[in-house]
Amino acid sequence: MELDQHRMPKVTNPRFRLHYHLMPPQGWMNDPNGFTYFQGYYHLFYQYHPYGVEWGPMHWGHARSRDLVHWETLPPALAPDSEADESGCFSGSAIVKDDRLFLIYTGHHVPDETHPDDFWQTQNVAVSDDGLHFYKLATNPVISTPPTDNSQHFRDPKVFERDGQYYLTLGSQTAATKTGRALLYRSANLIDWEYQGVITEATERSTAGFMWECPDFFRLNGQDLLVLSPQGIEATAKQNLNLYQTSYVAGQFDFQTLNYRHDELQELDHGHDFYAAQTMLAPDGRRILIGWMDMWEAEFPEQADGWAGAMTLPRELTWRHEQLYMFPVAEVRQLRTKQVLNENWQGTNRELQVPDPQHLELRLHANLTDWQGQQLTLRFQAGEQQLQVTYHKDDHEMVVTRAGRDAQRFAQLRPQEELDLQIWTDTSSVEIFANQGEAVFSERFYPTTSPQVTLQTDLPLAMQITGYNLY
Repeated sequence: MELDQHRMPKVTNPRFRLHYHLMPPQGWMNDPNGFTYFQGYYHLFYQYHPYGVEWGPMHWGHARSRDLVHWETLPPALAPDSEADESGCFSGSAIVKDDRLFLIYTGHHVPDETHPDDFWQTQNVAVSDDGLHFYKLATNPVISTPPTDNSQHFRDPKVFERDGQYYLTLGSQTAATKTGRALLYRSANLIDWEYQGVITEATERSTAGFMWECPDFFRLNGQDLLVLSPQGIEATAKQNLNLYQTSYVAGQFDFQTLNYRHDELQELDHGHDFYAAQTMLAPDGRRILIGWMDMWEAEFPEQADGWAGAMTLPRELTWRHEQLYMFPVAEVRQLRTKQVLNENWQGTNRELQVPDPQHLELRLHANLTDWQGQQLTLRFQAGEQQLQVTYHKDDHEMVVTRAGRDAQRFAQLRPQEELDLQIWTDTSSVEIFANQGEAVFSERFYPTTSPQVTLQTDLPLAMQITGYNLY
């Protein structure tokens, strides 16, 4: 599809442009959509407003990659140009059937733009034979109305195949209680969908949210996992501190009875900037996740430069110690261009001399068995811009602090003898992985000068320090 180049913002300054994360060529980006593998490429679509640096009429931006690392930006796949989606092509997913790529997405409908909250939503299909050109079904929508007990919130279909049948889960809200829930539909052909029922739903708005966006349902290591983005969970002192969350439940689901025995909602990423995660099953069997590395109503300094939004690194999911672990996919190692740190160090204060701290893979590994200290802090400092990662040994807590209001985020680690921190920086982002992904923090960070990187402990600690220049 062709865009009107005259209406599109221009990128006027590269100061915050990321080097190895997917971001929009210009304009606005949010939720990842349609993450799949088709004809030799990983395809990732995303919510895209090409004509402004803020959220607007949603298109589907499109990129593809052979290796999950180097992304080629393609023309947008979908635009709000049909009766089935005239107010926006909202989030959805993709699946391959008969060597064709099917996109299933939400059509947004606002009859009167002066009343944007008076909307309705439908589910639509677009198809491609080559992964580049897409046509929408003339018979859209394929799901025209929500269940009778649903509110107007009815979006973000995530499609999957199970035992020869196609299913999709939809994010929604009950009409009576205004609480979030995930719905289940079934189809034999991706066109004719039959409503099955509710997978699970919030019992309390305060603890589980008033709306569940972007549900993703899959099986991993014997667990049926529902990853979702609940809106409206009340924050506690150290949990659910973002405006909206990305969370998950794990358990066992019966597709015949729709009985889902699962545990409580858990936060998936503890950082300031993570939302609308979507997964895909790679050809080699890995379950890979990517998320929007930003947050609604946050500040976006890059908007002044003609763009906004970015995706996280692709992350492999594993189920260990009764929780989801996330860690960068192995392919990201090819970003290493030069090893700049490799030393065994013992002390209390250390400045890490690296040539490019904004494009760095850093690993800190320490055995805590005989350490009498209580606190370790890694700090990135660039004038008033600061981001620090602190581990408290006494209560096994990780704390990430950045400058400004709403500064801190928290995660609890299991008691163990070793601490392993891996940090990936990319111009205006920092991703922190503790103990091979037991706790993860995704952060946007906007230094205007090269940060100073320092390591500090209250008592001497022996540590292996490794670092690589990236891209």
